[in-house]
Amino acid sequence: MSTVLVCDGSPLIREQLRRAVNGVQGVEKVVMAATEDEAIEHVRAQPPDLVLVDAALTQRGGAGAVRRIRAADPSARVLLLTRPEDPDATVVAAVAAGARGYLRKDATRAEVRVAVGQALTEPHSNGSGTDSDGDHSPPPALTERELEVLAGMCEGQSNAEIGRGLYLSEDTVKTHARRLFRKLGAADRAHAVAIALRRGLVR
Repeated sequence: MSTVLVCDGSPLIREQLRRAVNGVQGVEKVVMAATEDEAIEHVRAQPPDLVLVDAALTQRGGAGAVRRIRAADPSARVLLLTRPEDPDATVVAAVAAGARGYLRKDATRAEVRVAVGQALTEPHSNGSGTDSDGDHSPPPALTERELEVLAGMCEGQSNAEIGRGLYLSEDTVKTHARRLFRKLGAADRAHAVAIALRRGLVR
């Protein structure tokens, strides 16, 4: 049975997430924290199986909180809680700091349960693009151009900026983006970035 720590500055968001996470199969306990320091205390005292942490807790977009959590427990699984208006760079920084991915605060209860269930059951990452339990499945077969577009996304560049750097039109960049999203099974740019960094598709 698993324990999930929910750390968010909003009492309403914390309660909504608690109710959603309580419905995930295998979750026995949901612990609440309102601040980064409070979350770190919980992690040190009794490490949870998964931490959901608010990206707005620190000026660095949540990456600082992710680093502190993983410093307290290097094996911690962390999902960043983001708002729809948060830039892709927020997710990039958090995943680079060790987050497993992200969960939007406006996600439905069903979406929360799916994301939490996946985070609790997927293999632990060792930070090298492969999983520590021996899962060495090959990465998606992205073309060189798709990898270049993905690398630009991971640097927080807009489609127009990526296009200028690759001497492509913005529409062409969008076409490559749609194809790589489909290959990665990504819902959007931030999701693609999280997958790319977690699987070591870009450096």
